[in-house]
Amino acid sequence: MSELSYTHGASTTVLLGDTIGANLDRAVAAWPDREALVDVPSGRRWTYARFGADVEELASALLAAGVAKGDRVGIWAVNCPEWVLVQYATARIGAIMVNINPAYRTHEVEYVLNQAGVSLLFASLSHKTSDYRAMVDQVRGRCPQLREVVYFGDPSWETLLGRATPGAPYPELSCDDPINIQYTSGTTGFPKGATLSHHNILNNGYFVGELLAYSEQDRICVPVPFYHCFGMVMGNLAATSHGACIVVPAPSFDPKATLEAVQRERCTSLYGVPTMFIAELNLPDFATYDLSSLRTGIMAGSPCPVEVMKRVVAEMHMEEVSICYGMTETSPVSLQTRRDDDLEHRTGTVGRVLPHIEVKIVDPVTGVTRPRGEAGELCTRGYSVMLGYWNEPEKTAEAVDSGRWMHTGDLAVMREDGYVEIVGRIKDMIIRGGENIYPREIEEFLYGHPKIRDVQVVGVPHERYGEEVLACVIPRDPADPLTLDELHAFCDGRLAHYKIPSRLRILDSFPMTVSGKVRKVELREKYAAD
Repeated sequence: MSELSYTHGASTTVLLGDTIGANLDRAVAAWPDREALVDVPSGRRWTYARFGADVEELASALLAAGVAKGDRVGIWAVNCPEWVLVQYATARIGAIMVNINPAYRTHEVEYVLNQAGVSLLFASLSHKTSDYRAMVDQVRGRCPQLREVVYFGDPSWETLLGRATPGAPYPELSCDDPINIQYTSGTTGFPKGATLSHHNILNNGYFVGELLAYSEQDRICVPVPFYHCFGMVMGNLAATSHGACIVVPAPSFDPKATLEAVQRERCTSLYGVPTMFIAELNLPDFATYDLSSLRTGIMAGSPCPVEVMKRVVAEMHMEEVSICYGMTETSPVSLQTRRDDDLEHRTGTVGRVLPHIEVKIVDPVTGVTRPRGEAGELCTRGYSVMLGYWNEPEKTAEAVDSGRWMHTGDLAVMREDGYVEIVGRIKDMIIRGGENIYPREIEEFLYGHPKIRDVQVVGVPHERYGEEVLACVIPRDPADPLTLDELHAFCDGRLAHYKIPSRLRILDSFPMTVSGKVRKVELREKYAAD
């Protein structure tokens, strides 16, 4: 009989029992004079001693502002040092930081503020075409629990810090307390708030860093967004739990700024989704950058093409680059390639199980574990599984079964050596440039357009982003169909840019199954080559 598709990460390295604040205290005590944080755009730098002191000041200010343990503090901002300070200060006092995607628009941010019950919001002033203050002003009257907004780079930030009271007692905390809510696009119209504890994300960041052999000598370039686990867990927490330095190259991804930061700050590690690495490698002056300080990094979000991986290893000096697989609900990483894995394992699989985590592949219908080599649904269990979706016990029960297994919705195959290949998705999730998009959310939004009678959203192949969003629309009046420009105008400012359909097909009807369900797979296949 073939071995079953089950494996667990046996390890002699024990799980951390700290809160994030206590773990940071250890780093400050061990490496007070080493750099903890560098913001390349502004030139600002923090040693661990200064970073710890600034976290304490902000934590004290939040307590003075009436933020209590368990209160929700929102953060709607691009990457900046203040983002990192808020992450650690809220964890210090047991407040629950609510990450809000900077690409969100009023439709989405209003929902998140109300669903989480955010009482204090930190926000950027603006970035590119986004005027965050104007958008907050639009929704604030419809968010009754929101009592204060603090903007980075604005007098309101200094005013808040001025309220700090040194020596104020902190609440008593447990490592199992919830301290972070991250919204994942929902299949039922709105995002769900994956609720994570100190124990969840501190340990995940720590063990990802362990597998990358991080130490206080490492400097990690983080061009991926902090609002996502990739940035704040695999980046920030992996760094501070090892005394390494977080390097912020730009407020949002910029390939030139990223390579300049690696060169100037002598970074040893670089993060990104494959499209980011492709953009960096394709810079006209790529060969002029000195990237010889790099040794490792993380590539995640979607499969890495073989030729890209070859160039990353050979031309970016990232011989120990790691592929990670995970999801927000699992803090995020469950599977990771190892430093000495060969090219085939780094491009053909998403690695093997992390320490202290269990993984199995089951029949999606019966739940029975499949033999190795056979496809099924990937499930994971362990310290990393979320506490649940915020205030949504029914949706939590749909995702996490009675045995505490998280059902990922991904179809996978476990090889004989324990490495896992992702072969498809049970649900219809679209992955565009590393962003997870659930069609149902977009469909429910588009139903509000007066020209749309019915709509189905699917992902179709795209050379650069992996997938792009196609809207298949049945118009209310066939004589006056919707145009792509009208669709974009309807979505602009209300949906995040990556969710807005880039393609449109006007149809008379949808292909249906005998039971009356739309055959999305047929839509994808039919229009994939358009």
